[in-house]
Amino acid sequence: MSALSNRINNLSESATIKMAKMGRELAAKGVDVINLSFGEPDFKTPNYVKDAAKKAMDDNYTYYTPVAGYPELRKAVVAKLKNENGLDYDFSQVVVSTGAKQSIANVLFCLVNPGDEVIIPTPYWVSYSEVVKLVEGKCVFIDTTVDQDFKISPHQLEAAITPKTKLFMFSSPCNPTGSVYSKSELEALVKVFEKHPDVYILSDEIYEYINFVDKHESIAQFDSVKDRVIIINGWSKGYAMTGWRLGYSASNTEIATACDKLQGQITSGTSSISQRAGLAAYAGSLESVDEMRNAFKKRRDIVYKLLKEIDGIKVNLPDGAFYFFPDVTYYFGKSYNGKTINDADELSIYLLEEAHVSTVGGDSFGDKKSIRMSYAASEEKLVEAMARIKAALGKLK
Repeated sequence: MSALSNRINNLSESATIKMAKMGRELAAKGVDVINLSFGEPDFKTPNYVKDAAKKAMDDNYTYYTPVAGYPELRKAVVAKLKNENGLDYDFSQVVVSTGAKQSIANVLFCLVNPGDEVIIPTPYWVSYSEVVKLVEGKCVFIDTTVDQDFKISPHQLEAAITPKTKLFMFSSPCNPTGSVYSKSELEALVKVFEKHPDVYILSDEIYEYINFVDKHESIAQFDSVKDRVIIINGWSKGYAMTGWRLGYSASNTEIATACDKLQGQITSGTSSISQRAGLAAYAGSLESVDEMRNAFKKRRDIVYKLLKEIDGIKVNLPDGAFYFFPDVTYYFGKSYNGKTINDADELSIYLLEEAHVSTVGGDSFGDKKSIRMSYAASEEKLVEAMARIKAALGKLK
């Protein structure tokens, strides 16, 4: 009998981390692997942010911080939400955490009781369902397809809500699809939420700055539901600060106080040095953010053109983030060299072994028909990766 808890035994390993690990193991053997599995910008953290971190150490910002974060950083988040998103918050409603992933976990532990239902549109970021498992909630999935740009309709949302529904959680721009909800699409969903005042909404906006259409739209802009919305955001994607582990939630005071209480027993405050770096990032211009977004848009267009040239690949044009999530069911049942492809996960492993390109199967994202490809890599590597994928898929008969 295992000594481990049911809680950990029931938890799945992160598929993105697993595929990246497999790719690194292959690369360690001397194989030239192109990694399209990780959701990480390939850009460097801006120099002015790094300089602020160095200065923070010299200025002895090396002690415990308030659990919810330095007040000046939380006030900077409030100013950002006001100036960029038109949203009014008090700094007491902001909790800074060790990455947006912890912010999400904080919220679910504070809101969801065993048996509560959490609605999640598919495809979804791999950790959503696993954190729901940890808090003993029940996932209720709303399936979407590439034909609807992976976005749910108000009718689908209404049909999924029951008296047990506690939370709806989604991301826009979306990981893994890159889909972005427009203001009118969000407004249509809000009309459904207005009829269900006990349902909370977790809005994961970590890819806010990597948005190729107009400006970012937050569901928190609608006054009728704002008090029930919990915004999740951070510095990882927009400022190429994944390793700094810095994110935050913005919510009503009751939820923010609860997250502060929980975090005080788990990690306390996040790194003092990272917080000072985050403060500098928000105090600076958006020049580096704009440069990254423009580069990602150019890469998106290159990869989209190349994917459209591959027989059997069904793909839409994503409006944000840095992912494609093509439907690959055309290749199911096909074989090469004695190996038959039965699902998207097997196709992802086939591409790693045959094309030496690391992707992620869609099963862990709640969609067995697709694979996720990140285009957070150089244009040269992306062109080479698409050529390898096309050649490998061409061998399947």
